Amino acid sequence: MSLTVLYAIVFYAATAILIGGLAYKISSYARTPAPLKIPTTPAPTTMGGVVLRMAREVALFESLFKSNKWIWLLGWLFHVSLLLVALRHLRYFTEPVWFWVVWAQPFGMYAGFAMVAGLGGLWARRFLVDRVRYISTPSDHLILALLIGIGMTGLGMKFVAHTDVVAVKAFFLGLMVFDLQPLPADPVLLLHLSLVALLMTIFPISKLLHAPGIFFSPTRNQADNPRERRHLSPWAAKLETGSKAE
Repeated sequence: MSLTVLYAIVFYAATAILIGGLAYKISSYARTPAPLKIPTTPAPTTMGGVVLRMAREVALFESLFKSNKWIWLLGWLFHVSLLLVALRHLRYFTEPVWFWVVWAQPFGMYAGFAMVAGLGGLWARRFLVDRVRYISTPSDHLILALLIGIGMTGLGMKFVAHTDVVAVKAFFLGLMVFDLQPLPADPVLLLHLSLVALLMTIFPISKLLHAPGIFFSPTRNQADNPRERRHLSPWAAKLETGSKAE
């Protein structure tokens, strides 16, 4: 089996697992009952306020900022840098490249350093802070090592061991239309792609699911209006309707 076919199979499988796993988990989150009104106070009293609060939480990590400024700085640095790096990588999946992706190229290139720095700080925290070290599991360390490995190999290809980015783009554009194109056999590239495929595979079963999970957290997505509006889960509403019918 050629290298190109092998990595094509790996990425098709990883993509299927990522999409299928996320769909299953999100569906499970959506079906999980929330029988109590438990917004974290002080909380907004209207749904408009809930939307605004959720936007601040997703974009600015508001609750983490109030809790611990150092962790907020490292976490926000990592996530914003990851976003810029992801936007930069869109050039490998679009032809012609969208104009705003072109604008993001220089920012995304150097955001890789900030991403690795943020991850390094978050990983050091799991060794240096006693209470965090106590609750850290092997999976926490392995996920951080995986993300740092992806960042380091990506930077290595850009600044140390260059690869044929034109061929890499042709490979991924070909995958999208089931037309396999040769993949360069550069060791750093192959390691980078292997780590990315591994991340895609474990994402639906890891703590990284906090990304979609935050939108289903009752402490965040509920308005603080228990007196004005009775909170009733769908399953409880069905039971109440059935008892009234009897």
